[in-house]
Amino acid sequence: MATKAYLLVETSVGKTREVATTLTGLPGIASVDVVTGPYDIIAMISADDISVVGDLVTGHIHTVNGVVRTVTCVAVGG
Repeated sequence: MATKAYLLVETSVGKTREVATTLTGLPGIASVDVVTGPYDIIAMISADDISVVGDLVTGHIHTVNGVVRTVTCVAVGG
């Protein structure tokens, strides 16, 4: 069963669209939406397990230029 997580992303001023485009191209990213509110982007991750989600977030997303902060919310059912 796949693991699904929602990633809330805060970006640097003026970098939201660039970050969204970069995230869209990463494997494991199912969707990317630019939103209003305290976060600038909400992305949905779909991966084989939680360790793959962790590797994607820490190894690929945190290193994207313009990403200031992320919060990962793992779906627990539904």
